[in-house]
This record gives sequence, C-alpha cells and structure tokens, in this order.
Amino acid sequence: DMKQEALAQALGTNQQAISIIENSETIDDEKLQAIAEILGVSAEAIKNFSEEAVLNNIQNNYEGSVINSGPVVNHNCNFNPLDKVVELYERLVQAEKEKVEYLEKLLKEK
Repeated sequence: DMKQEALAQALGTNQQAISIIENSETIDDEKLQAIAEILGVSAEAIKNFSEEAVLNNIQNNYEGSVINSGPVVNHNCNFNPLDKVVELYERLVQAEKEKVEYLEKLLKEK
C-alpha cells in the first residue's frame, strides 16, 4: 500500500524510477534488498510473491475457519496490530521529515 512517491523518497530516487522498477521483469539484488527493508519484508518474499498464492491462502484460511455453526473469525495474530500502526506512522513521519529536508536543501541551493 505504499505509494511510489514515498518509496522513491525512501530510496533517494524519483517516482518514475519506481514505476520502471515495478514494470521490469528483473531487478538487481542490492536494489531489491533496499526495497524489501523499506517495505519491512524479506527480499525472498518479494521474489516469491504471487497474487494467486495470496488468494489461495486467504481462501484456505477462510474455509478452514468454518465450524458446524457457521464461519468463525480467527484473530490469531502473532503481532500486536497497534504496534504495526505505530510503526507505519513513524515511517510516514520519517518520510515527511526527509521530504522537508530535501525541499529545504533545494531552496538553499537556489
């Protein structure tokens, strides 16, 4: 759910470069690792990602949660969702700070 602009800023590049990366068939390992760190996932998770596998996993988890009386919602998180919200907020704040620093730098150069 990260916008190309935010990822671009975190990588120190521009939105067009991110668009090119997203549409390319291959990416060098160093850049992939940097992107994975920013997104908070492993490079292997990105390499092995498939929408079909995600949909299959969601479907299997839903079907596996049905008991005699009907569907049951499983809330078996192995992390605190609030911690994830705070982490995302902190990353967004950091991205905004970096954006402000970059814009201030550009203004000083003029």
